[in-house]
Amino acid sequence: MTTAIIDRNGNLPKTTQSIKTIFANLGLISAGSLLFVIGMNAIMIPRNFLSGGLTGIALLLNYRFSFVDIGMVYFILNIPLIVLGWLHISRRFILYSLFGVVIFSATASFVRPPVIQVQDPMLAALLAGVICGVGSGLILRSIGSVGGFDILAVYLNKNFGYRMGSISFVINTAVIVVGAHLHDLNVALYSIVLLFTSGRVIDAVVSGFNTRRSVMIVSNNAERIANDIMHRLNRGVTFLDGEGGYSRQKKKIILTVSPLTELPKMKELVLHSDPEAFIVVHNTMEVFGKRHSAPKVY
Repeated sequence: MTTAIIDRNGNLPKTTQSIKTIFANLGLISAGSLLFVIGMNAIMIPRNFLSGGLTGIALLLNYRFSFVDIGMVYFILNIPLIVLGWLHISRRFILYSLFGVVIFSATASFVRPPVIQVQDPMLAALLAGVICGVGSGLILRSIGSVGGFDILAVYLNKNFGYRMGSISFVINTAVIVVGAHLHDLNVALYSIVLLFTSGRVIDAVVSGFNTRRSVMIVSNNAERIANDIMHRLNRGVTFLDGEGGYSRQKKKIILTVSPLTELPKMKELVLHSDPEAFIVVHNTMEVFGKRHSAPKVY
């Protein structure tokens, strides 16, 4: 048995860290693919639900021509996107994504879970959305993908600045509209519920159920409040220069970021120091930097 040598700061060598990172990403992609396929094969396909992206196209072809294998079609449709990503995104991202495409295609073809017997189609759509959302969220927590239009979205975002969420929305909507035209309108509407539920679950999984809020505080006791936030809540603060619109009085505005679970405590702390303080709380999608997560690099 070998023992990894750690430095005097208690950190593992970079080689060991990189190997652990690789296995962690491969594990997330594999687990996410398996969960998504369970939701797809156990709920979506028995009820002819639709999906977005290349998965949705593969499902439509399977519903139209029963002999079509979803996993094989998904793999073939991904080939041009893999080439595009290899040439224009990054080799690391595409190697992870190629692994994801192979795993997803294989599980879609060979994993056959028993059909989950949910009688109400709305409940079935919600359950499928939760299962597939957890799977997709695990995949998105990696630095790869399972291919599909995610590669196209990353390419357009990286090269032209288009927002990935907007690209995915347009593509998914197009697939659902085509499905409603060729298949069944009621099924398409249930599929929209499925996609909406999946999206909400994805957000929760990707954020780790620890969403943050950016908080701006305007107070005449800014110094005291900032000191309390730093020492009692262990949160960083930034002072912004402000000026009252009516009084023209110069003020220091406090900007800080708080986990959702700590927000009530922060409000109590601020109002205890200044009952007349003005507090603005913003929903924050992502926070990068010191003490927070690092941006994903493809």
